[in-house]
Amino acid sequence: MPYTEQRVLSVRKWSDKTFSFTTTRPHNFEFENGEFVTIGLRPEGKLIARAYSIVSTNDTDHLEFLSIHVPDGPLTQRLAQIQQGDGVWVNSKATGSLTLKYLQPGRNLYLLSTGTGLAPFVCLIRDPDVYKTYERVVLVHTVRTAHELAYKTEIEALTSERLFYVPTVTRDNFPTSARGSDLFCSGELFNMLGLPTADPADDRVMLCGNPNMNRQMTDYLKQHGWVMTNHSGVGNFTVEKAFVLHND
Repeated sequence: MPYTEQRVLSVRKWSDKTFSFTTTRPHNFEFENGEFVTIGLRPEGKLIARAYSIVSTNDTDHLEFLSIHVPDGPLTQRLAQIQQGDGVWVNSKATGSLTLKYLQPGRNLYLLSTGTGLAPFVCLIRDPDVYKTYERVVLVHTVRTAHELAYKTEIEALTSERLFYVPTVTRDNFPTSARGSDLFCSGELFNMLGLPTADPADDRVMLCGNPNMNRQMTDYLKQHGWVMTNHSGVGNFTVEKAFVLHND
């Protein structure tokens, strides 16, 4: 059976529309850090499922997910009501293009996210292998309001000379109000951090967020000599196209 019912272990509200939750982990469920899996609910017995990146690392005994609450979303309006002990259906197979195997090794790894697109990158910055592959990791997270900066305290606790964290908020009073993609494209991001301008020969980029950000960054990178990983080979940037929960 491709789906098994798992139990909700905990629920955490980040804002009025952003929440995370943990579930039990299916027996023999394997995944690579950065991948997503399809999960869902069965109201009236009919499965409603969407792709969710896994926040927890593959060495934990539970699964963790980050979600947005879309009021009229077929799945998220129901997920937003889940409580400890409720059932969530989890597919048996994880996949995705935000794992280390999808990028060439390099100098600095840039993780650009918006909203709940942060999820796979929280997983990756928890993974020691990322710091064995890259000299530095730069996590950029753009949201509309400060309350949507999920995992902010945990991420800040992990920051070091190897991990840089750049939260940006576009609609609240916040130190950095520019979108992360604009900071990258203008070069301001590198000036802020005291790092050399990202170079396709040395650096790598992962993208996960709303379609506009993915499109803007993909176009910019291609125009400046970057090569996206695809079926024909491993490149120096990759984007999670299958991450659909933003539009539920």
